Amino acid sequence: MKHKILFFLLLTPLFLSAQAFRSYSNEFLTIGVDAAGLGMSKSIVATTNDVNSIYWNPAGLVGIEDYQGSLMHASYFAGIANYNHAAFAMPIDSQSAFGVSIIRFGVDDILNTTELIDSNGNIDFNRISLFSSADYAFNIAYARNLLFKDVKFGVNAKIVRRIIGDFASSWGFGFDAGIQFERNSWKFGLMARDITTTFNSWAINEDEFNKIKDAIPGQNQELPETTEITKPKLQLGVAKIWRVGRRFNLLTEVNANMRFTKTNDIFSSDALSIDPAMGFQLDFDELVYLRAGVGNFQYITEFDNTKSLSLQPNFGLGFKYNGIKVDYALTNIGSVGNALYSNIFSITVDYSFFRH
Repeated sequence: MKHKILFFLLLTPLFLSAQAFRSYSNEFLTIGVDAAGLGMSKSIVATTNDVNSIYWNPAGLVGIEDYQGSLMHASYFAGIANYNHAAFAMPIDSQSAFGVSIIRFGVDDILNTTELIDSNGNIDFNRISLFSSADYAFNIAYARNLLFKDVKFGVNAKIVRRIIGDFASSWGFGFDAGIQFERNSWKFGLMARDITTTFNSWAINEDEFNKIKDAIPGQNQELPETTEITKPKLQLGVAKIWRVGRRFNLLTEVNANMRFTKTNDIFSSDALSIDPAMGFQLDFDELVYLRAGVGNFQYITEFDNTKSLSLQPNFGLGFKYNGIKVDYALTNIGSVGNALYSNIFSITVDYSFFRH
């Protein structure tokens, strides 16, 4: 059975090769979850080992010892957009674990002005309505130790639901897979997102589309494509833990985030683009955490067509007591320049403490 599943995962991209790939699709799934990881600029692919591994690298779920739950809330663009995440994970036995999570990224109370002007050209503000644009992801993850003690493997199946008011909606599905390897104080991780590609099928409300298709002559005359296929992405991480004195530990990790398309990343070609990221975490007796990171190295084209390199710093704090960990991060959605930074909070509860 395992061989059949692997065969399916490897061949699915070939069956979809005739479809139109999208370089940017389901981008809300690249934002990240958990303030601890965001404070390190998402550089935790090799070291994640709690319930939030469902997102970062499902292989890390093997590290949990009891029931764990996690909640996160973030507001972006001065509160216009809200991002929420909830997750639960538990060990199945000493060698494997299971987890589920849900993500919602949405903009609510958007003004619908498609009927603001009636057929006689009169403006009627009572014809304005409100709608929401929301993206959801439902994840189911499984992880286990492989034959070698220090090698962990995990897979994440996701269902994507996207809704744009009454205008359009879609269903999608895909798989992520990850692996972690540990030797002494060194840790290695590889996360393959959308490993089979992620397929989205849209349903468009033609009645609503007809209200706007003639708004601008020569534009929006035909229905948009109803199929999206997300290209795979890879994240490679290398980390090391350093002992600093008797009560301090320093975790350092470097990640390479790879897309199979040309972007503005610092390393970019027609076939592959690489965005490096680095994260640091200093803890005192695993009670108090100080985090920092830098990532999102991008070339920005100026008005005079010259290019400048920009980067995104991130900062974070954490506190763990009696099985409850509260984390904070100062970051943004990934934009550079004048984008507003956001205050992000998350909480993780480990039930193993309450069994003692």
